[in-house]
Amino acid sequence: MAQSQIQEQHLEQTQRQITTQQQMMISSLVEMPLTRLIEKVETELNDNPALELVAPGDEAEQWQNDSDDDAADDDFESTKEREDRQSALDEALQGLGSDDEDLPVYQGGNTTHEEQDTFVYGQTVSFYDKLKEQIGEVEISERQRDILEYIIGSLDDDGLLRKPTDTIVDELDIHYNMDTSTEEVESVVSILQEFDPAGIGARSLQECLLLQIKRRDDSRLKNLMKEVIEKHFDEFTKNKWKDIRQQLGLNDGQTEALHRELIRLNPKPGAALGETIGRNFQQITPDFIVDTQDDGTVTFTLNSGDVPEIAVSQSFADTLQEYKENGEHMSRQMKEALLYTRTKVQAAHNFIEAIKVRYHTLTATMKAIIQIQHSFFVEGDEMLLKPMTLKDVAEKTGLDISTISRVNNSKYVQTRWGIFPLKHFFSDGFKTEDGDELASTAIKQIIQEIFDSEDKKHPWSDQKVADEMQRRGYPVARRTVTKYRIMMNIPVARMRKK
Repeated sequence: MAQSQIQEQHLEQTQRQITTQQQMMISSLVEMPLTRLIEKVETELNDNPALELVAPGDEAEQWQNDSDDDAADDDFESTKEREDRQSALDEALQGLGSDDEDLPVYQGGNTTHEEQDTFVYGQTVSFYDKLKEQIGEVEISERQRDILEYIIGSLDDDGLLRKPTDTIVDELDIHYNMDTSTEEVESVVSILQEFDPAGIGARSLQECLLLQIKRRDDSRLKNLMKEVIEKHFDEFTKNKWKDIRQQLGLNDGQTEALHRELIRLNPKPGAALGETIGRNFQQITPDFIVDTQDDGTVTFTLNSGDVPEIAVSQSFADTLQEYKENGEHMSRQMKEALLYTRTKVQAAHNFIEAIKVRYHTLTATMKAIIQIQHSFFVEGDEMLLKPMTLKDVAEKTGLDISTISRVNNSKYVQTRWGIFPLKHFFSDGFKTEDGDELASTAIKQIIQEIFDSEDKKHPWSDQKVADEMQRRGYPVARRTVTKYRIMMNIPVARMRKK
């Protein structure tokens, strides 16, 4: 019996989540701290002629909306997506605090130039950021990337890795629940040691110099340099060149050439990345300015810094309108010009729209944080910090957890009590015997107080600290004390003994 093939068509409706280029740009801008945003806006101004600076006193609106004519040219889906996103953000802003008159109030406006300059230290691009840029140039797994980023964060200001491998293994387990081994960490360290400049990620000065020698072209001089550092390092550090010359059987000229090449090696590769005064002096420009009044009212502003005020170029908009009016009589060259103009104008509108969304997203997020941590912003006492997770803020704002995570990244808050990273206000909860909830930040403070008050001749073990915590009404386990002690960089008892 013959078989036949039949083709059938079926209509099926499915839902797919597609990340548009506009969404990717919004996500990127939301994650940027203020200093990076300024650079991004200046780059867009240089790259897109349809964007222009708004001069002081101009009547042009800073974050100008799409005109009705241009909106008509947008496809239906992108227009609807933009309107839905803006509506959701506006609702989130309006809904926060509407049921409680005592909750923090949002106050718009920008800080003065004097306020901005008060909190600027050091360089804009950190030692850490320059190394992170190189991570994207190597093919590694997501797990290796996470380990590598942690190791980079563990480097000292010279670019050396002084922290023992087993300590890094323990910290990855405690901080990130990553079950690793010394072999796995060592393999990732070897990846870091391939980064520039040569010598980065070395565990000692000796290894740092050997890594730099390893990258030189093969030659007898290279072999001699390697032999000096591997076998005669003690003599090298003590400048005993007569002994080195005798042991290697060199003449005066060869010894001088060897000495000259060895002293050209860099013992501090971290300084080659431009952070010569250390990462602790990295520029800190607050993204949020929180102000607490004596009556307990908390207000805040978004620091606009030196972000240029931009708008769509009026000449480009006029040109686009002129082409539209003469559409029936356009030559091929005019049509190409129309396409170019329309593309640039649309890109300008999209960028301005993304800046607006960033502004609304950061505003909604900070308002929710102040609501939850209102007591801390009034009193400045870290014991008043409440447990708060990304999910808590996401639920208050109606935004996605991933969006809150991006806002939380690399941003700082200036308060009456000092400047804090935004991450400072996020922590897990802990329940006391009385049923009260404390943030892990408050637990750390109590543990710190216990360590500070101990007899330095007979320092307390982690178990004894846990017992003292239980006596005070905080039933924490010894493992919890150990976890926080490591996070606070407090040595073990035998290292604290004086």
